[in-house]
Amino acid sequence: MSKKVYAVLGAGRQGTAAAYDMAKWGEAEKVLIGDIDLETAKKAARRVNQLRGRKIAEGQQVDVTDHARLVEFLTGVDSFLSAVPYWHNPAITLAAIEAKACMTDLGGNTDLVRQQMALSPQAQAAGIAIIPDCGQVPGMGTSLSVYAMSLLDETDEVLMWDGGNPLHPQPPFNYILTFNIAGLTNEYYGVAHFIRDGQRVEVPTFLSEDYETVEFPEPIGQMEAFVAGGGTSTMPWTFEGKLKTLWNKTLRWPGHFAEWQAYMKAGLLEIEPVDVNGTKVSPRDLLHAVLDPKIRAKPGEPDLVIVRVLAKGRKDGQPAEALVELIDRYDERLGFTAMERTTGWDGALKAILNAQGVTPRGVNPAEVAVDGALYAQELRKRGFSLTETVAFVEGGKAETTKQTKDTKEKKSKKGKKGKKGKKGKKDVEKKDKKDIEKKDKKDKEKKDKKDKEKKDKKNKQG
Repeated sequence: MSKKVYAVLGAGRQGTAAAYDMAKWGEAEKVLIGDIDLETAKKAARRVNQLRGRKIAEGQQVDVTDHARLVEFLTGVDSFLSAVPYWHNPAITLAAIEAKACMTDLGGNTDLVRQQMALSPQAQAAGIAIIPDCGQVPGMGTSLSVYAMSLLDETDEVLMWDGGNPLHPQPPFNYILTFNIAGLTNEYYGVAHFIRDGQRVEVPTFLSEDYETVEFPEPIGQMEAFVAGGGTSTMPWTFEGKLKTLWNKTLRWPGHFAEWQAYMKAGLLEIEPVDVNGTKVSPRDLLHAVLDPKIRAKPGEPDLVIVRVLAKGRKDGQPAEALVELIDRYDERLGFTAMERTTGWDGALKAILNAQGVTPRGVNPAEVAVDGALYAQELRKRGFSLTETVAFVEGGKAETTKQTKDTKEKKSKKGKKGKKGKKGKKDVEKKDKKDIEKKDKKDKEKKDKKDKEKKDKKNKQG
């Protein structure tokens, strides 16, 4: 495979993580990192070069609002990731088409994504692949949903839970911000797009009736889940008429829902300016300015990301469920947070697939562009812990469970000692049956003895 030239627009947390992934896994000749601040771009490049042990990344000054400079920067690039705020992506898409550079972006707004998709004919003509709305969710959640669906023969429902949170929550907020706060409030305010009864619907965010608690293995325990916008991206349009149910809920530590619901009810997420002593102030801008420094993640602060997908349908002619789950934590060795890994690496992974030519040309959403099994393979290659379980459903309850892939891989390493085969299984079943019969016999003997003692005692008293 020939060496590729990659690029990242935006040298923040996610952009730097993405540049590392490209340098590590993309058969890269060079990774360009562009940012409006030259020193920030150079700093990110130095970090990538240090981690890779060679000079592969290069920082350059790029203002994404300068179309001519942006096209110049992208010309000669095989594939790139836009890690700048979502409102720049439609214009960046036009620059990508002009420069004939494949593109992914971190997205953040479904309406803008649909604007980008309208440019698919132009992208096809340019011979490039563009995948918008990558990242943790949508992005990783989207592709893991496709993977979960592939584990069944037919799928009726897809349910998603996901979230990035501090590993050690600290009151009163119990939350840390690892990306632009505008992205967070954009998700929290407005509506989510789901599928219910086979039809695409709009569901308001932060409704109490959609709130639930979800249990995870210790030491995580209980988390709360609620509706936020954007998590399904274009999936409701793609799967309308094909799925009966599709929804996504955000995971947070207990207390977050009530806190932000109060902000919303107080009007602090409204964009329209209000009069404050003769000055027009946007409540959302004020919230950003006041809250951001209080919840901004500190360097090296450990975090936790969970993505859980449950697909319901049929397998081998029987009702079945496929559960796919990824739990990721702060990477102490590389210094990347779980959010940087799951967000930046998803965008980079798909940028690499674009460069390799395994994704369709044009502008296509992740659920169409990326094969689920290939995606899961790429995640495992990067060291993500991914588990999958397929269970057959009897009487409304999952009864027979197949091993997760990770478990299978662990067991295969044990060799012949861990393989019982059919004969071994029968022997175990016989032993279990004998043990049960023996226990029943002992219990009966104890009961008979007690009954005899009671009878003898009664006769003596009489």
